[in-house]
Amino acid sequence: MTDDSPVNLTEKEYSIIDMLQSLGLPRTEATAIVCLKDCRELRSLHIELVSGLRQPEVSVAMRPLRDRGWVDERSEKKNKGKGRPVKYYQLTVPFPQIVQILEEEFLKDNEEKMIALKRLRELEIIMQN
Repeated sequence: MTDDSPVNLTEKEYSIIDMLQSLGLPRTEATAIVCLKDCRELRSLHIELVSGLRQPEVSVAMRPLRDRGWVDERSEKKNKGKGRPVKYYQLTVPFPQIVQILEEEFLKDNEEKMIALKRLRELEIIMQN
């Protein structure tokens, strides 16, 4: 995907979105990441056109991505000074690093669940005696 010409997401990119969702990311965040992963910077409108997300969905998706430090946002005033500024977004963390972070979070979460299951088994044994 280039920075200046809207294109549709490919089947591969939809698969990546699905996989990101399976790791716990909301659909809108996963979609925004996929739109940005191969670009230097995209306008909000471009993300809307490529992804099919509405403007409010793009804005809402970007907030937690900015909070995680994965996305940077900049605003640029329109030439005539009327209307809202144009928002530009870019990933500040390379996509492979995002995948690694998600993997670490997944493993930590599952480790905590395994500990809880082990404790449940131990409690069941104690209760039977």
